[in-house]
Amino acid sequence: MPVPPLVEPVAVLSDAESARTARHQVLAGLGEIGQRRLRAAHVAVVGAGGLGAPVVLALAAAGIGEITVIDDDDVELSNLQRQVMHRRSDVGRPKVDSAVRVAADLSPETVVHAKRARLASENAADLLAGADLVIDGTDTFETRLEVAAVTERLGIPLVWGVIQEFAAQITVFWSAPPQGTDAVVLSDLYPAGSVGELPTCAAVGVFGALCLQAGSILAMEAIKLITGIGDPLLGRVLVIDALRAKTGEVPLRPSRATAPAPQPERAPHVAVADLEAEIAAGAALLDVREDAEVADGMIPGAQHVPLAQVLADPAAIDAGRIVVICQVGARARRAADALRAAGADAVVLAGGMDAWTTGLESLDSPHSGADGGKMSDSNAEGVA
Repeated sequence: MPVPPLVEPVAVLSDAESARTARHQVLAGLGEIGQRRLRAAHVAVVGAGGLGAPVVLALAAAGIGEITVIDDDDVELSNLQRQVMHRRSDVGRPKVDSAVRVAADLSPETVVHAKRARLASENAADLLAGADLVIDGTDTFETRLEVAAVTERLGIPLVWGVIQEFAAQITVFWSAPPQGTDAVVLSDLYPAGSVGELPTCAAVGVFGALCLQAGSILAMEAIKLITGIGDPLLGRVLVIDALRAKTGEVPLRPSRATAPAPQPERAPHVAVADLEAEIAAGAALLDVREDAEVADGMIPGAQHVPLAQVLADPAAIDAGRIVVICQVGARARRAADALRAAGADAVVLAGGMDAWTTGLESLDSPHSGADGGKMSDSNAEGVA
């Protein structure tokens, strides 16, 4: 079933980006607002090999705003049979450098964060900080366990794929999906201890063209989750048999026999009408939008800390009563949940800046009454 869009859209696309992505913007269901969501999104790709290479190409072409690419390997000649973003001139160079080059060629406005590192338990949270979702294209099950563990802790979607010889499996794991959707995690597909020693690509080979197909599907799943279109592979495993040109799917449901661990209480909301009372009671205001957004105005007295910075170290924000603000509310919910887990009494301004600005505009209307709940002049200033 469809899930709500994962990110809020940027306010506007540049003229060049709007022209470059014109064929997306006429797609029914995706449209211009979906393209603006893609521009706002931050996707982390773990692995820049057979799966990661086509994923990076597809995400950059689609207009993803930020892509973090994590890989510690150098390009080898034998990679070129399937890792399509590398060239002969890249042999001996870091794989993440290829990601920077190809993304710039396809989508100059896409920012690529190249992380030449092997993801492990001690660095996973830092490497994935700020990502809205993660795509796993790694080649060892040990690393896959680490990726799954950190995405489960962060509560963000994990788009997951694996290829061996002529077969592929693709699915989506999400430990904290929207209400009404079952949480599905890696251990539901591969319970602890069920995976033995796996053969390497060097030992059994991999069908190069299948990497492009599987990588494209991984990218499509990410795009669907970001924009809220279609039915993601959450609770389903797509199985591809390249030799027989067949695809099928297997249902995947939570396999945990015991009751699931209780989820942290989600941050409550406060209405714009109650904001003045919150401020009078000593609450701090925290705006988690990006620099370009706050340049157009903030609620007076708010502190600006972008969402990625909050998620990277929520304990660095002073604990206490905090009203978290973004443009509409989705980013504020993520920040508030992280702050509450770190001990703060964080709440979300319902409707975000859109609701606050709308409230001011309605109060400026000649039809607004004297008892319309108008905020004080000191709180009504400074909005661009």
